Amino acid sequence: MKFVIQRVNHASVTVNDNIIGSIQKGFLVLVGISNQDTEEIADKMISKLLNLRIFQDQQGKTNLSLKDVSGELLIVSQFTLYADCRKGNRPSFTHAGAPEKAKQLYEYILKKAREGCPVVEKGEFGADMKIQLQNDGPFTIVLDSVDFA
Repeated sequence: MKFVIQRVNHASVTVNDNIIGSIQKGFLVLVGISNQDTEEIADKMISKLLNLRIFQDQQGKTNLSLKDVSGELLIVSQFTLYADCRKGNRPSFTHAGAPEKAKQLYEYILKKAREGCPVVEKGEFGADMKIQLQNDGPFTIVLDSVDFA
């Protein structure tokens, strides 16, 4: 499982010219799910996400978590995080999770995130989405479940 976490001042996701999710200060999280991922892995990733201290405190140090700043989450599935570009110029997505399993885990991630964050917006699994954001910093972190094994 991979999370690309972007600290944002605001972000939104649009499908068919309709905004389906929008947040203010918080994290835009792009989520990639592989065939090997489980709910246990998701639990570890969500815990790390919710407790990351990457917002600035009064001294300008990245010392505050999402909860400390009343931050919001916009969580968007993105299978292309598992693109394999080692051979040729056309990416392979064989390492991305099968759609049915990936959707189930994505919904699980949303449910668990809502247990720890009052505002959780989402994209539409499998849809052609347009994302707008104002990255704060810019500040982007990549969490990969292989780092938590």
